[in-house]
Amino acid sequence: MIVRMWEARAYRDGFAELLDWVCEDAVPGLESAPGHLDTEVFSAADRRVVVISRWRGEPAVMPEPPGHLVPRDPHAWDFTPVDR
Repeated sequence: MIVRMWEARAYRDGFAELLDWVCEDAVPGLESAPGHLDTEVFSAADRRVVVISRWRGEPAVMPEPPGHLVPRDPHAWDFTPVDR
């Protein structure tokens, strides 16, 4: 399993629109991709949105948010479980 963490920070007045875009446009596209297992969406008080998705095999790429919503490109990291 691969876990992908995707994070974007919204402009001061764009948080609600970024969160709507993530939940209504971006995540549904991920959920229909081959190998998708689960997705969770989180928000933070500093206008960040984090998407954690779990995959069997290579994760699908999260689409780029509309440029007027974010001051910088989103970041994404992949993780794998650790046996302990």
